Order: sequence, then C-alpha cells, then structure tokens
Amino acid sequence: MVHVVVGTGPIGTTLAGLLAREGHDVVVVSRSAPATPLADGVRHEAADVTAPGVLAALARGAEVLYDCAAPPYHRWPTAWPPLHAAFLDAAEASGAVLVTASNLYGHGPVRGPMREDTPLASTEPKGRVRADMWRSALARHEAGRIRATEVRAADYFGPLAGRNTHYGVRLLDPLLAGRTLRPIGDPDTPHAVVFLPDFARALAAAGTTPGAWGRAWLAPHHPAETFRQVVGRLARAAGVEIPRIAPAPRAVLALGGVVSPMLREVARMRYQFTAPFVVDSSLSERALGLSPTPWDEAVGATVAWWRDRAARSDAVGSR
Repeated sequence: MVHVVVGTGPIGTTLAGLLAREGHDVVVVSRSAPATPLADGVRHEAADVTAPGVLAALARGAEVLYDCAAPPYHRWPTAWPPLHAAFLDAAEASGAVLVTASNLYGHGPVRGPMREDTPLASTEPKGRVRADMWRSALARHEAGRIRATEVRAADYFGPLAGRNTHYGVRLLDPLLAGRTLRPIGDPDTPHAVVFLPDFARALAAAGTTPGAWGRAWLAPHHPAETFRQVVGRLARAAGVEIPRIAPAPRAVLALGGVVSPMLREVARMRYQFTAPFVVDSSLSERALGLSPTPWDEAVGATVAWWRDRAARSDAVGSR
C-alpha cells in the first residue's frame, strides 16, 4: 500500500517513519531535501506541489495522501488556499484518501473542553483559513468527489518537535541548561498537549479506517496540565532542577511584532495560553483505537531524544 506524505517537518517525518515501520511503501514530498534523515525505506521526492498537476501525478496509485505541509506561520491566509486546493485536486484525480494534519485554531476561543463537534467559529484569520480548509474538503467528500478526513491537535511535544512548537526548543534548551523559561501566557493555566508520535498514529489510523472518513478527529490528548506541571515532568525525567519561569510580557510580544511578522501572529494567538485550553479526545480515541502514550514514557523519550540531539550537535561543532 503506497502512502504519500507531503511535508518533512516534525509531523510528516514522524508519520513517514511510523508508516514505514508498519510495512507501507512511503513517499515523502517536499521542495528541498529533508533537514532530518528519513526512516529506512522511505523515499523522498523533491517537488513544488502547488505547480499544476504535480501533486496529482505523485499521488497516482497511492492509497492515502497526507497533508503535513507547513507554510510560513504569518502567511497562512495567503499560502494555504492554493496549497489546499492542490491537495483536493490531487485526491480527486488519484482517488487517494486525503488526511489533513490540522490544529484547533478553527474553533477560536472556547469555554469548556474542545471536542470533535465544537463549532469552527474563529474570527481570527489563521483560524478562519483552517476552518475553511476542512469545510471545502468535507464538501467534496459529501459530493462523492473525494474521501477525506482531518486530525486536529493542540501543541505537540516529543522527538523532532523543535522550533515550531511552544514545547520544543523554547522549553527544552533552557530547561536542560538551567536558564529561565519564558512561555507565552499564564504558566499556571491548563493547556492540552499531544505527544507527537500519538499525533502521527492518529493520522495513520484515520487514513486507513473507512469509518473515519468524512469526519474530523482529535489526536489522543493527555489531560490538560499547566505549563509549570509539564516542565516539572520534563525536569524530573532529565534529573534537573525546575528553572525560573517568567512569562514573556504582553508588551514585549507587541513590540516584537512591529518588526517580526511571526511574533505578531504569535501575539494574536495568545488567547490560547491565557485561559484554559482543554481537549476531550475520548470519542476519537475510541473510534480510532488509540490512547495517549503514558506521561512517563512520553517525557522520557522526549528528554532522551533532546539530549541525543545536543550530543550530535556538540560532536559536529568539535570537528
């Protein structure tokens, strides 16, 4: 069974490795060579998937097509529509099941736990574009033109989770070095997180479970804990002291946003870190036959990978 994964970021690379270990023929597609080595048996194709017909040709004969692409954060409203259209057209031309790796932006601020049926009511540009992506995929699915599903997740952590997550380099590097941690928002407000391999398992399950098609699902989420609690788990696994935690002041984010489009968009999403951000993934877990990796196992694997990453970097720097 051929699976085509578009994107060589943490999600796409983790998913490709999982699919290869399950015995699938896996092709990973990106514009340039992967920054992280791919798993044994995974083939890479360099291509611009927004070019007419390119993605459809790559997906020909595939059983599942996974959208794990990641346009620049501050360009989502302009970059996602043409890219998503290429995925829809490729799924329709090839007959491959379309599985989109998504997030919870489409819901906007929510009171109470987010579930699969929580309305997509965001008024923020990035949230609106993510919501519109699912609506357009669902419309083609319901018209019988494609088979589509989507898996959503909050912030993820784990091996390969580096610069593009709040629980990656901005947390692990200072934690292991004993430096002050500067999270966005309130470190004592519950915020749901996902272990990256669990996100990948949910994507793979959704793509190969016919009963999952035509609906959006949630990756298996750990019960929401505060940033301070997650830091404590990681510190204990690493055998280090919990460093000082001093949230980035809102004024600093606003000032940085004047010159940095990325920081400007981060500031706009600050609401996710100033009020409880809770997810109930129990329905999806039952439907997909999954559950979150136990905390101790997840944080242990994360710390081990991070330390190995640091050791490799030191070895390269000493040459």
